[in-house]
Amino acid sequence: MNDIVVTDLKRPRSRGKTSVREKRLRNADGKLVRVLSLDANSATFIDDLTTVFQRNVKRARQENKRLFGSPDGLKSKAQK
Repeated sequence: MNDIVVTDLKRPRSRGKTSVREKRLRNADGKLVRVLSLDANSATFIDDLTTVFQRNVKRARQENKRLFGSPDGLKSKAQK
């Protein structure tokens, strides 16, 4: 007989040492904007910079997909 095991398959978030800080601020129009900052003197600066870059690219691709239907943005007529 087999036992049924129920478990959460989501990986736990790693909250290791990082200098990346995220703040949500309001711009001049009153809209919330996300600001990511990092410490240039951090021992993990390279990893933190890579993380911030990947998050920004992911967000830009999601926005392009929402606006244009493609993560790469608008296609020029020469590329079609």
